[in-house]
Amino acid sequence: MPRMMKAAVFVEPGRIVIDDKPVPEIGPLDALLRITTTTICGTDVHILKGEYPVARGLTVGHEPVGVIEQLGSAVRGYREGQRVIAGAITPSGWSNACLCGCGSQDGAGTEHGWKPLGGWRFGNTIDGAQAEYLLVPDAMANLAPVPDALTDEQVLMCPDIMSTGFSGAESAGIRIGDTVAVFAQGPIGLCATLGAKLSGATLVIGVDRLPARLEMARRMGADVVVDASRVDVVDEILKITGGRGVDASIEALGTQATFEAALRVLRPGGTLSSLGVYATDLKIPLGAFAAGLGDHRIVTTLCPGGKERMRRLMSAIESGRADLGALVTHRFRLEEIEAAYELFSHQRDGVLKVALTP
Repeated sequence: MPRMMKAAVFVEPGRIVIDDKPVPEIGPLDALLRITTTTICGTDVHILKGEYPVARGLTVGHEPVGVIEQLGSAVRGYREGQRVIAGAITPSGWSNACLCGCGSQDGAGTEHGWKPLGGWRFGNTIDGAQAEYLLVPDAMANLAPVPDALTDEQVLMCPDIMSTGFSGAESAGIRIGDTVAVFAQGPIGLCATLGAKLSGATLVIGVDRLPARLEMARRMGADVVVDASRVDVVDEILKITGGRGVDASIEALGTQATFEAALRVLRPGGTLSSLGVYATDLKIPLGAFAAGLGDHRIVTTLCPGGKERMRRLMSAIESGRADLGALVTHRFRLEEIEAAYELFSHQRDGVLKVALTP
């Protein structure tokens, strides 16, 4: 095994570059993965732009597919050479947050108070997946074997995008017969559209401005699509629902405009499930919120992680219920990371997701 590896390193706002770093040394409960495929997330773009702070010199990325290179001395139930994925969120399994059923917020209980996003470690608080090798903490809670029949690209969405999108539908409490509007059909919104359909919604409305994404929304299960560049989205959705409004709306972009529209189309007692990462304070309009008397629910969700979550998502793919391979629109070598970020951050050439291979 080499002592050095190539990794995508955050240098300063506006610069993520390939550099040489030591291969991580693992502890008893860890595993070392040799990365075979990974990708870039919208959150990585926030890091690139300096909108989400991380330490300089950190390896970025949180969506690993790989092969176990080395196991910690206390890890049981796995073997070296096994194909696995790990979620973007890596709960320990024993923290207060985990034992309260909220592993995404692992690491919250410290003498300094509550820290949100504690379960998101890759590319946030420890070195991430855009590298040749990755240390996976608490391996027995987080490594999920990949079924032999599935390719890297078929499971590449599981660690974050699929888990996040599906959780938007789950948090919304969607029931059979519900009407659901999904705002923004980027990768997470597309997965939320599919998640709403699989959860039992019988009318799923996909909203976006780009024709290619609206077409992909139909492939993911949207019954109706609304082009936000051509119509007033709120008026159109209220027209589609006969003035009733939707049972649930899922906001998957992270802007004031989409959040507000998602609130305005809710029926009384409806749920707004917020998945977007917001860069500024949000304002809740008084009328749409019914002055706080509309029995609305506003829920937020951080991507669920852990091996059981990953197993369930891969089961949905293996069964044929979910096919997300079409979301991979571009492919790069790890050494081409700067070009990949340039394409992805500017949303050029119809990009949805990129596959990066060391």
